[in-house]
Amino acid sequence: ALVLSTDPITASAKEIGTIAFHITANDIASSGAELVGILLTIIMPPNSEEGELKQIMDDVSQLTAEYDVEILGGHTEVSAVVNQTLVSVTGIGRIAKDKLVTAKGLKPGQDLVVTKWVGLEGTSIIATEFEKELKKRLPVSIVDESQKFASLLSVVKDSRVAMQVGVSAMHDVTEGGIFGALWEMAEASGVGLEIDLKKIPIRQETVEVCEFFGVNPYLLISSGCMLMAAQDGNHLVRELEKAGIKATIIGKATAGNDRVLLNEDERRFLEPPKTDELYKVIGR
Repeated sequence: ALVLSTDPITASAKEIGTIAFHITANDIASSGAELVGILLTIIMPPNSEEGELKQIMDDVSQLTAEYDVEILGGHTEVSAVVNQTLVSVTGIGRIAKDKLVTAKGLKPGQDLVVTKWVGLEGTSIIATEFEKELKKRLPVSIVDESQKFASLLSVVKDSRVAMQVGVSAMHDVTEGGIFGALWEMAEASGVGLEIDLKKIPIRQETVEVCEFFGVNPYLLISSGCMLMAAQDGNHLVRELEKAGIKATIIGKATAGNDRVLLNEDERRFLEPPKTDELYKVIGR
């Protein structure tokens, strides 16, 4: 089977090539497929500089070499229609039909596992775009470490380990954050959820940055974090950690349609995904 994915990236001018590649590679990886090639479209505003274009291509070329992926073609232009650089990547992957994984395979009783931490991508973008503002109020070390989260955005290795262990569903956590990803997987599978909020892994840097701007880290774009469903979550976690990937069981799928979020004695329901919290910050 061929697996296709396409995504336009507009939220960050810095490291936009790196983010664009990882977003598409992660989409392909969430189906268990191997990314073999990409098409790259870059549209830049008239005030752009050649160095910016060169940096984008250098970043993408470095990653395609690292992941053994071909740049199959694309398009570049300068247009007054856009007021900031837009990079759109279309990915082409392949996988045996009987091994294809989707977000629809979650079954009642299965464990839900997430890799790394939520909010990595959003934290990295905010810390990069608003570096000066953040460093006036937060420790410099917090901001610097947040910017380094850009190196953690790939879930390709996470997917490979999961496919070896065996999972019934995967979903890369992107716009809408972990709450959005949980809702989408449950909705696609027609099941309920019981999630322990305190078990959802989050870095202190993400907490600090989100508190500064008054946004919810659980609704923040989270590339670098993969949501997985497995019959034996503990076994999956052990195998991921053997591969050097942090992983955590955050809850279970249940029969019915109730998607419940538990926070000690508090019990509330997840809601359908809304606009990502990142845009509240960018929109300032």
